[in-house]
Amino acid sequence: MARQPEFEHSKKAFGWAARDSSGVLSPFNFSRREICEKDVALRVLYCGICHSDLHKAKNEWGTTNYPLVPGHEIVGIVTEVGSKVKKFKVGDRVGVGCLVDSCHSCQNCVDNLENYCPQLTLTDGSKYSDGTSTHGGFSDSMVSDEHFVFRIPDQLPLDAAAPLLCAGITVYSPLRHFGLDKPDMNIGVVGLGGLGHMAVKFAKAFGANVTVISTSPKKEKEALEHLRADSFLISRDPKQMKAATATLDGIIDTVSADHPLLPLIGLLKSHGKLVMVGAPEKPLELPVFPLLAGRKIVAGSLIGGIKETQEMIDFAAEHNVKPDIEIIPIDYVNTAMERLLKADVKYRFVIDIGNTLKSSS
Repeated sequence: MARQPEFEHSKKAFGWAARDSSGVLSPFNFSRREICEKDVALRVLYCGICHSDLHKAKNEWGTTNYPLVPGHEIVGIVTEVGSKVKKFKVGDRVGVGCLVDSCHSCQNCVDNLENYCPQLTLTDGSKYSDGTSTHGGFSDSMVSDEHFVFRIPDQLPLDAAAPLLCAGITVYSPLRHFGLDKPDMNIGVVGLGGLGHMAVKFAKAFGANVTVISTSPKKEKEALEHLRADSFLISRDPKQMKAATATLDGIIDTVSADHPLLPLIGLLKSHGKLVMVGAPEKPLELPVFPLLAGRKIVAGSLIGGIKETQEMIDFAAEHNVKPDIEIIPIDYVNTAMERLLKADVKYRFVIDIGNTLKSSS
């Protein structure tokens, strides 16, 4: 018989969890493991809310194990380290992202691509090797192998650092990997949400000329004046799209809803790359002939490996790349989820765990 969450391990923990596909979160007592020799324990201070937290809470991907404590954009302060931990000490500013374990031996792990390990363990809603549940950062504490813990530089505010651990690396990694990080390149960003606004900021930090591509004319002023994009295209305006034909070296597509790819492929120069980082629920139609007629590429990318994520954090600190955030108390989380569903946030909710998560036990 499975043990109750509060008795799976020896250390008491407290957070907010979803119990069923309604996705409604409420206070939840559970437990964390005692640290092993290579583990780092931290007191969680902030945790970002990702759109995938909403998908998981409502079991929209059909993979959720309840009860679920969401959250994989976690930052805080180290409270304890194992006897063989070398990278961290008590009091350090740290973060934990989407992963807390992998097999460490497959080719992806050897190549610092733990995010593509077939046996990766997600920070929330997954299972450890002992069969117990992983619980995320909508909680007061976290324990992880030091390999999956990131150092947060002093010049990067902890609240702003949280969304970098998913939204940030999700767009940084494809920009780097596909060579879209060179000065004066022309880069398009489809969608101006949590991922999209970070793609604009990183591309600008690389020195690119950035075009925001959106279905909403209302976002033009925000894109140009606030985020400093260089141009703005309304994807539903055939004249605008035609005028921009073959002008972009690459496009980062952050949209998770159904949308046509043909107009986007038309914006690419020969050898251009359209990289998908959104996750639409239904398959998108992919026209092949426009790819052939320009040796164009449609690719995908999923977060990033541990080494690259630390590189991204350091780059963000050095170049002052920070997400736009709205800080909320934990008891606002269900309202925040409803607003997220309506895209009513600029651009990432971050829960003030340290000041607002109070156990009733």
